[in-house]
Amino acid sequence: MIPSFDTPLPIIALWAVIAYGLGSIPFGLLLTRAMNLGNLREIGSGNIGATNVLRTGNKAAAAATLLLDGLKGAVAVLAARWFAGEEAAQAAALAAMLGHCYPVWLMFKGGKGVATFLGVWLALAWPVGLACCATWAIAALVTRVSSLGALAAVASALVWAPVFGRSDTLALGAILAALVYWRHHENISRLRSGTEPRIGG
Repeated sequence: MIPSFDTPLPIIALWAVIAYGLGSIPFGLLLTRAMNLGNLREIGSGNIGATNVLRTGNKAAAAATLLLDGLKGAVAVLAARWFAGEEAAQAAALAAMLGHCYPVWLMFKGGKGVATFLGVWLALAWPVGLACCATWAIAALVTRVSSLGALAAVASALVWAPVFGRSDTLALGAILAALVYWRHHENISRLRSGTEPRIGG
């Protein structure tokens, strides 16, 4: 699908604001509080994402966080597309990611964006989203390093988008990938030094 580039800017801006609001819902924090699992900010890395929720020892909470963080991105994109078209959908994808990574409710200290990244791609172009999910799973399985799997999946979107006929999303894909890589700068430093923990380690 090629964007028509005829959606009024105020409409695009409105959906970006709505998407930011959806993206900024800190499901990991809310779930751990509701399930009396402790203060997620004081557990592990202090991150609000599924990986850190898993450090509470509650796999169900971690799985729910992963699902909901992905779903909020997908809902933002699908709603924007339904009501305002493809341009609004792409703006919503970026805004939802920014909301998750920099939520105003948490002093702009949010998650790393991987689940939301996959959610927005599944909504933008589901074949690309599925290919990114598969890349994540394979890379994590082979390397047994969760962050490396995530980084591989994010970068792979720039390959899969043109493969599946969505070259119109490449600019957005590059911005989203850069955002996720920036949020993983500490992981990247540990990967370079060989100190990044392995899955199950």
